Amino acid sequence: MPKKQTVIGRFAPSPTGPLHLGSAYTALASFLQARSQQGRWHLRIDDLDTPRNRSGSVASILNTLDSLGLHWDGDIAYQSQHLGLYQDKLDYLLQNNWLYRCDCSRKILSSENYSGYCRNLHVSPDVPHALRIKTDTRLIIFDDLLQGRITEQLSEPQCDFIVKRKDQVIAYQFAVVVDDHLQQVNEIVRGCDLLTSTPKQIYLQQLLGYPTPHYVHVPVIIDQHGYKLSKQTLATAVDTHNPSAVLFKLLDLLKQQPPVDLQGASVSGLLDWGIAHWIPEALKNQRTRSLP
Repeated sequence: MPKKQTVIGRFAPSPTGPLHLGSAYTALASFLQARSQQGRWHLRIDDLDTPRNRSGSVASILNTLDSLGLHWDGDIAYQSQHLGLYQDKLDYLLQNNWLYRCDCSRKILSSENYSGYCRNLHVSPDVPHALRIKTDTRLIIFDDLLQGRITEQLSEPQCDFIVKRKDQVIAYQFAVVVDDHLQQVNEIVRGCDLLTSTPKQIYLQQLLGYPTPHYVHVPVIIDQHGYKLSKQTLATAVDTHNPSAVLFKLLDLLKQQPPVDLQGASVSGLLDWGIAHWIPEALKNQRTRSLP
């Protein structure tokens, strides 16, 4: 009988500020999903978008994870250390005619309704340009543990998305695919706000010859106004002075129904209970979760 593959998960925050409750919620879900299967859990700092990075954020993130007992396996990975690898993969796609240069205006570059204007033009490498991936009409199909079967066609050329920005920053869609393969991640737990990115990332995996991980898109935490908790909506940082109370609240938000007598338990006690009783299906077919 073949040996069962070890589950490898990850958490990949951006150092744009301290972790808020929404980020900690996703981190805990990812941690429990990996640990409940005796798997490994990696930490990566997605620090490529340098204009948005904030000094001290990495130390703050690490301190919060440590206070919650969310200890990762192996060394911390930093995207900024992988620039050469990204360029190698971009060169491979260029050589195989899967990329083209695009010198459209910032307004057009930031629009999801791209016309495909540059697809058949020769844009000089000497002018400022972004790199776009050429999409085709193949169907992208994947089964998400919580959101069910997802089917999407990345019809050309309107879906030709950017993999390297005009300011030379590697785009999230591209970097995350290369990084997950590098870390041998085979199960990705993240928020439903990234569900629309998944077909694009699977498309890149196919072009690069990478295996496709399993996906688990958990509901996004929203505030009383219906907005996703984020730094843009001024979500407050996780209170590290009472991590047990935070973990109990997170387990409740994850619909794990922690027993009342666990209130006041130690961090390790709460995590042990969470790992032993983890039922991700409690979140099935939900895209958002409201704060109480």
